[in-house]
Amino acid sequence: MTDVFLFGTLRDPELLERVAGGPVMQEVGALPWHAIERAAAGDWPILVERPGAVAQGAVVRLTSEQVARLDYYEAGFAYVRHTARLSNGRPVMLYRAPEGQGAGVPWDLAEWQETSGPMTRLAAGEAMRFFGQIDGAALHYRMPQIRARAHSAIRAARSPRPELLRNPALRASVEILKHEVPYCHYFAVGQTQMRIPHSDGGAGTEVEWAGLHAADAVTVLPYDPQRDRVLLVEQFRYGIWLRGDTYPWSLEPIAGRVDAGESFEEAAHREAGEEAALTLTRLHKIGNYYPSPGVLAEYLVSYVAEADLPDTLPRLGGLAEENEDLRLHLISFDQLMELIRTGEANNGPLLVSALWLQRAREDGTFS
Repeated sequence: MTDVFLFGTLRDPELLERVAGGPVMQEVGALPWHAIERAAAGDWPILVERPGAVAQGAVVRLTSEQVARLDYYEAGFAYVRHTARLSNGRPVMLYRAPEGQGAGVPWDLAEWQETSGPMTRLAAGEAMRFFGQIDGAALHYRMPQIRARAHSAIRAARSPRPELLRNPALRASVEILKHEVPYCHYFAVGQTQMRIPHSDGGAGTEVEWAGLHAADAVTVLPYDPQRDRVLLVEQFRYGIWLRGDTYPWSLEPIAGRVDAGESFEEAAHREAGEEAALTLTRLHKIGNYYPSPGVLAEYLVSYVAEADLPDTLPRLGGLAEENEDLRLHLISFDQLMELIRTGEANNGPLLVSALWLQRAREDGTFS
């Protein structure tokens, strides 16, 4: 058995149970000469050395199998093992980040449980399904997308009830017979046997469907009202290539995944900076929608954003660490409409954004 000192999120009993594979008894423990601070980069704990301070936490006694599960889970965040001694001299093992700075304020477990806990528990459930199938390094690569999918699911569970036309039947009315994830890398594939109630109220027949499980995302079409021009992103798209299209490059708005804990608006601003080194001013929300709900579990929020688009803007963009190789195009509104007329603008969010912009120019939105 191994004694482990927990100072952060794993002090949450439900999260610890999911990671360890079953209930674990916790007892109070204290680590001298350390403090627990909120990370400068977000809502997670950082253990910092501080003379005279005492970090309060919990001690758990784990089997070798449970330690292996914690090793795997903590590797998903690049946390590594360390040894230490508690205030009473008891030797323990703990996990801490190899780098990262505290924000100078205490990290609050109760606050985290209220705000980030539901998403983290859900993400841990998906991550631990792959224990024994992949190693910690592979989990570390997948973890941002796993957490983004969990964040998407939390938002989806808060969807408002349809008021006008759509079927108000709840998700719980669908009987799940079997659900599998036969593939999970950057994206995941869900394969489900289910029985869906018929529209006439009768019992549904058994069906089996598969779909691509992606996280929520945003699209942003930057528009300069003074110059009456937009910025488009051009990049290679695997889906177009996979279909067999002779020309697998796509003209699009700026777009990207909404990271766990991030709002749609925050993601829009971040992606504009990453893809085009662009600062957005006013965001105009176009709408929120499923682009291809028959097969794709992706939910988009699209914006047209006011921005300064001078000739001096860079014409290449993207993040090398995300394998982005982007060409940036500054074109007039009339050129944008011509791309739609010729069919060269064949990306769904671009069409939606361009047509919204056409109406907004006419109704005085930008005056």
